[in-house]
Amino acid sequence: MQAKRTAMTPFAAYALVGIGMLIMLAPFYFMFVFATHSRSEIFSLPPPLWFGDDLLNNIEILTKRLPFWRNLGWSLYVGLASTALTLLFCSMGGYAFAMFDFRWKKPLFALVMGTMLLPSFMNMIPSFMIMDLLGWIDQPRALYIPGAASAFGIFLMRQFVGAAVPRELVEAARMDGCSELGIYARIVLPLLKPALGTLGLIAFIASWNNFIAPLVVMRSPDMYTLPLALRSLQSPVDTEWGALMAGSALATLPLIVLFVLCSKQLISGLTVGAVK
Repeated sequence: MQAKRTAMTPFAAYALVGIGMLIMLAPFYFMFVFATHSRSEIFSLPPPLWFGDDLLNNIEILTKRLPFWRNLGWSLYVGLASTALTLLFCSMGGYAFAMFDFRWKKPLFALVMGTMLLPSFMNMIPSFMIMDLLGWIDQPRALYIPGAASAFGIFLMRQFVGAAVPRELVEAARMDGCSELGIYARIVLPLLKPALGTLGLIAFIASWNNFIAPLVVMRSPDMYTLPLALRSLQSPVDTEWGALMAGSALATLPLIVLFVLCSKQLISGLTVGAVK
């Protein structure tokens, strides 16, 4: 006898989604609330559940203990440089793998995809040795050049080029005498705007939140990016949690705004080619 299927009611579905949303948003809410309270108020029982009046005082403590605005500037610079290089090299690599036929194409693409299987911590010591050999220790270029051509970015661009760029259009441009660089710049790139927007958003967020790479190669507090700078605020005995929460809120706010503005772009770029 076939078991009777019971469909979830719309109310139950919305309630389940709402509960999940509240659970995910709770850490962000408390981070912004604690950013407006002093350390003693944060550890009081019960803890504060609404905004306080110590935000400016916490920001003052933050800027006294850290070159916070300089760290913010370095994070912005590294994020923009990393995003620009990622878009350039990944779009070139994805276009080549999608549109060109050359020897060892499939093994090379498999090798690129295979790098995604390696745990990131395996690269820490080799990366440090290479950066030290190049003299890039404590230099921002050590944060955005090594990861400029990511395997995920090449894969995403290859999939999008195969789905959005007609091969006949590329062949027609070649017959008209257009150079390969001209085809890439004038024909391919304009068609890749949705994927470029998605990859750019992912690359910027990944660079902004990157903690391990600055920890390995950065030495001077003035050169720290925000995640490493905020981590340096923590102390076993004297952590100003209000200032730390204020710094975390200021570091998170741009990403929240960016995601809200570009979430539709992100979803459309990731789902391209999923439905034929």
